[in-house]
Amino acid sequence: MENKDDLFTTIKKVESKSGSIPKILTVLPLRDIIIFPYMIFPVLIGRTSTLKAVAEALERDKYIFVSAQKKANIDEPKFEDIYTYGTIAKIIQVLRLPNNLLKVLVEGLFQARIVKPTKDKEYLEAEIAQVIHKQTEQTKELNALIRLTSDQFAEYVKESLHVPPDIISAFENAIANVNQKIEVKQKILEKKSLQKQYFQLSTILSQELELLHLEDEIDGKVQDTIQKSQKKYYIQEQIRALQKELGDEDEATPELSAIKEAIEKAGMPEGVKAKAYEEFDRLKKTPTVSPEYSVNRTYLELLTAMPWTQKTEDDMDIEHVKVILDEDHYDLEKPKDRILEFIAVLNLAGTLKRQILCFVGPPGVGKTSLAKSIARALGRKFVRFSLGGIRDEAEIRGHRRTYVGAMPGKIIQSMKKAGTINPVILLDEVDKMSMDFRGDPSSALLEVLDPEQNVAFNDHYLEVDYDLSNVLFITTANVKYDIPLPLQDRMEVIDISSYLEPDKLEIAKRHIVPKILEEYGLNKYKIKFDDKAIYRMIREYTREAGVRHLEREIGSVLRKLARELVTDYDKNRKMRKNGDSEKVRKALRENPQFNKMMSNKSVVITPEKIEEFLKAPKFKDKKDQLEDKVGVATGLAWTSIGGETMPVEVTIMPGAEKLTLTGKLGDVMKESAQAALSYVRSNYKVLDIPENFQKHKEIHIHVPEGAIPKDGPSAGITLAVALISAATNKPIRGDIAMTGEITLRGNILPIGGLNEKLLAAKRIGINTVLVPKDNERDIDL
Repeated sequence: MENKDDLFTTIKKVESKSGSIPKILTVLPLRDIIIFPYMIFPVLIGRTSTLKAVAEALERDKYIFVSAQKKANIDEPKFEDIYTYGTIAKIIQVLRLPNNLLKVLVEGLFQARIVKPTKDKEYLEAEIAQVIHKQTEQTKELNALIRLTSDQFAEYVKESLHVPPDIISAFENAIANVNQKIEVKQKILEKKSLQKQYFQLSTILSQELELLHLEDEIDGKVQDTIQKSQKKYYIQEQIRALQKELGDEDEATPELSAIKEAIEKAGMPEGVKAKAYEEFDRLKKTPTVSPEYSVNRTYLELLTAMPWTQKTEDDMDIEHVKVILDEDHYDLEKPKDRILEFIAVLNLAGTLKRQILCFVGPPGVGKTSLAKSIARALGRKFVRFSLGGIRDEAEIRGHRRTYVGAMPGKIIQSMKKAGTINPVILLDEVDKMSMDFRGDPSSALLEVLDPEQNVAFNDHYLEVDYDLSNVLFITTANVKYDIPLPLQDRMEVIDISSYLEPDKLEIAKRHIVPKILEEYGLNKYKIKFDDKAIYRMIREYTREAGVRHLEREIGSVLRKLARELVTDYDKNRKMRKNGDSEKVRKALRENPQFNKMMSNKSVVITPEKIEEFLKAPKFKDKKDQLEDKVGVATGLAWTSIGGETMPVEVTIMPGAEKLTLTGKLGDVMKESAQAALSYVRSNYKVLDIPENFQKHKEIHIHVPEGAIPKDGPSAGITLAVALISAATNKPIRGDIAMTGEITLRGNILPIGGLNEKLLAAKRIGINTVLVPKDNERDIDL
């Protein structure tokens, strides 16, 4: 290695030459490299501009200014693309290569900077000024820095795998051989003090040495782990070989022994047990470090965790089951009767495997909770999973084990979760499945819900037949028409209608209010809802078929009541100090005076309190629809959340002879309006309508609440009656609603969703509804 005296001698020689170097030099931009003074480095050149710059330099005593590019991806750099500070170098040798390339060997002489550009057309040329170091004389501090840096560089070369050992002799090129970014090296080049340059270099070498030591430490830990794993593998293989020689059947590890014992105790059918032992033998021969080992072990763990014989005893007492169903749900007589029939047949036959029920009804009418009550009444385990949004067949049938991260389908997962072979499994939202390129989950469900096929359900992951015939499957849906027909064919559909106001009142009093009072810790106090208060919430604050929104509103009222009671007592007793709310809560729970006060105080929530707590009503009273009006008829519509009344307005006015339809009507409803108008025009004599009632007149049909889409044929009769009223100028009774599809011959065809429509009429006080004759069978008299 060159010592410090030689280094200072070199500096003096170079400085003595600086006076003979021209001030105007060609500029050579460099990519991903910085050439420092006293450094000899080969540069590969191929760009036209740099070739010309080198050619020009060879004509000018071979001196050239080299500077690094700021961004290496720029092909034709300008002055703004290169660093101002660089190195004046001398071209030592030029070697021509194929493809018009030059290999130029340059020697860095001293630091310099660009004063001003003089040319940037064919090549870069600039006025260059040498950077004069503030100190080039030897000092104790500088000598110490050089010695320290020299030792650090020697250690770096020794530790690093990326630097050749012979580079240690070129200490003056130390920074060029350190693994650092161009920006870091450029900062060293721009230092105007030799002492600062060495200090910066020493800092960088310290960081690099620390990283190298950390890499060695991590590598050592990794090697130790690999050696331990290999040692464990070798020992296990030796144990297996010895056991094979001795004919010992015991398993090599406690883990394998536990799996074998689980297979024996699982109670699997013979075919499944044979499959399990086949996989177990494969597991024994697989190294524990192999990914295949964990896949096989996970599979065997699932196989042994599945219920094969475990079952719960059904509660066969019909009266007991009836009591539980009545406790949990008010009304819902039809589904309750169906469950009691199931229990009766189960008593007689001992087993019943062809029972797949589908509860269809609007949201919030108790479909999911009814399924949970059925499981409780029968004494069976209950598992629920939602099918809403599922579009992959593998969600039902599972993934094949060849895939990374494969897992069984939801049916097998549910059976494992239940832990018995006869649970109640609820398939929620069966009408909201979809399909894409990954398959059709509804088709996969056909095997699950078919009593003839689910005796041997085959999951792709499990790969063995599994008996689902003892499971009581219950599905739920909001709309029956969205359930695929093959699935409908395999299920017994039970319609659950919307609740009437008296039903909602009873449900609120018997179930919702007691549940929320207990949840909020108010059940030990005398708090009661007035019937009129509940009716007001039903009519003015909710608009639904079920009771889900009603439950939220009751909860909101009770929360505000609890706050009011606690605040009043807090003000009287001045319990709140320093804002410590936890102490307040604990004091209230444990304070006998508060509990005594509340137990003696009776709180009745009145209709006035409802408005005080819930503010302005959310829904206006539609009783203004009951007035008799010309050209306005009240129709009935079915929606997925229940029935709705739908007024239809017709106006006949002077203008172009045309039919205008507004109110965001669908295509089917527009066609119904055309059919109604055609019927009225073709039967004007019978209907006592002027023959030319449409001449020079525009007929405008509007269905209010125009932001809500409306469609369907059942408004045909309503549209026809409203047209007749507008044409004859005779008012329509406001206390009558109607529904039915009309034909061009005046026939009224049957419609669906009749119960929900009748309940909608009842909600606003309409007691007379005109329905198609063919729907008479749907009316429960």
